[in-house]
Amino acid sequence: MTRRSCAIYATGIVCAHLLIVGIALVVAQVFQTMIHSRLKKEMTLTEKSRVFESWKNPPPPVYMEYYFFNVTNPDEFLKGGKASVKQIGPYTYREYRPRENITFLENGTKIYALNPKTFVFVPEKSAGDPKVDIIRTVNIPYVAVMNEMNSYSFIVRTFISMYMNSLGVGLFMTRTVDEFLWGFKDPILTKIHSMKPDVDEYFGLMWKKNGTHEGEFVFHTGEENYLDYGKIDTWNGLRKMSWWSSNQSNMINGTDGAVFHPLINRNELLYIFAADLCRSIHLAYVEDVEVKGIQAYRFAPPSDVLMSPEDNPANKGFCVPAGDCLGTGVLKVSVCREGAPIVVSFPHFYQADPKYINAVDGLNPNKEEHETYLDLQPTTGVPIRACKRAQLNIIMKRVQGFPKTKYINETIFPIMFVNETATIDDDSASQMRTLLLIVTLVSNFPLLIVGLGIILLLVLVVLFCRNRQKKTAKEDTAYTQVSDKPDEPSETPANQPMRNGSYIAMSPVEAQKC
Repeated sequence: MTRRSCAIYATGIVCAHLLIVGIALVVAQVFQTMIHSRLKKEMTLTEKSRVFESWKNPPPPVYMEYYFFNVTNPDEFLKGGKASVKQIGPYTYREYRPRENITFLENGTKIYALNPKTFVFVPEKSAGDPKVDIIRTVNIPYVAVMNEMNSYSFIVRTFISMYMNSLGVGLFMTRTVDEFLWGFKDPILTKIHSMKPDVDEYFGLMWKKNGTHEGEFVFHTGEENYLDYGKIDTWNGLRKMSWWSSNQSNMINGTDGAVFHPLINRNELLYIFAADLCRSIHLAYVEDVEVKGIQAYRFAPPSDVLMSPEDNPANKGFCVPAGDCLGTGVLKVSVCREGAPIVVSFPHFYQADPKYINAVDGLNPNKEEHETYLDLQPTTGVPIRACKRAQLNIIMKRVQGFPKTKYINETIFPIMFVNETATIDDDSASQMRTLLLIVTLVSNFPLLIVGLGIILLLVLVVLFCRNRQKKTAKEDTAYTQVSDKPDEPSETPANQPMRNGSYIAMSPVEAQKC
């Protein structure tokens, strides 16, 4: 056997083995199963893991941008006209949120943690100085007192109204951004505090929230089931709430939004428990996106999350008392927040009933600026970009006994909205890209084997064809005709002896005499 034939046979054998093994691995999905099993095992909150450290001290910087609706025509609104507002901001704060008091429970299957949040002002990302800039907005303590007086007699309400007027306060107030956010001593609350010491005399949207946490959480670590990774087991010792009017609405579902299980697919719904909204919400897949070279799935709350119970009966449980429902796009949360009739929505009433948008001049909802979304890397489940946007509103309506409300039209009045943003930092993005490259190479290793087998198959075909061509050439040269002329009788002179042949160059030998 020639060297060329040996090479062909060797190439054919290797090619066949590669194709058989590669196709078998692709069909059996051995490497994909191995990678998925490894991810499910590693993406757990175990004490010494990289995932645990990232969960304990999230590396991406989180920023809180506060926007306020400055009221430009308070007198016209009190006379029965439409309110007009102008958005000012943002006033940006860096949010630090390390987890503390971490304790593993039940053989590492659950973990207890507190999540205190600290805010530091970032002037270079802000529109102005919060200690200097002034805003005019609804006097929330005033509205809260009116709301509490609804159950009292007309005479009591009238007396309270006269007393508050004597303090020089009304339905609107003017304060600095810093006071309105972080607190000031309110004259109404100070008087109430003197009679009821348990009532705080300070008011601020973020009063006592700098350096504090939203409750005690117990999370699943994912040791028993990777799908439970990061899910909330209890909040403040509760597995369900009691504020709402249905069991479904009172459920505490999902994670706190910081982590999700690995191997996310586009068809599933992701649940988040939002303590500031007093409820769980779900997010659905929107589109594929790319963040710093990392492919991700964007998930966002669909329109049915805050849809009217008439259009989405599942939301009936958020009507408290039962049957007392608002329209699409708003949620009354005063049931879990004592005091004023607080309503939450998306900024500028995005995805809300047009009647709420048209009730106030100066609102312009749009998806780009007002949508809440999460961009998740589907293999690891890690959020690589997030925008949580929520608006705080208050119900303004006529209350008998309070003359200042005599002419106003009932309005869900926008106060402010917050844009909480986080994007993966460059170092973490680089590590993520490296990890995903390794995962991709290992997962696609069987395809690489098949590809190499196909290449060798092409090489085998080329070698075989060239070998065939050379054999044909040899056969042609071995039987080539020397002359194409037909045989003719030779015209030899009579005096010249006959030669032994026409084609043999040899002279005949004369016979020797005896």
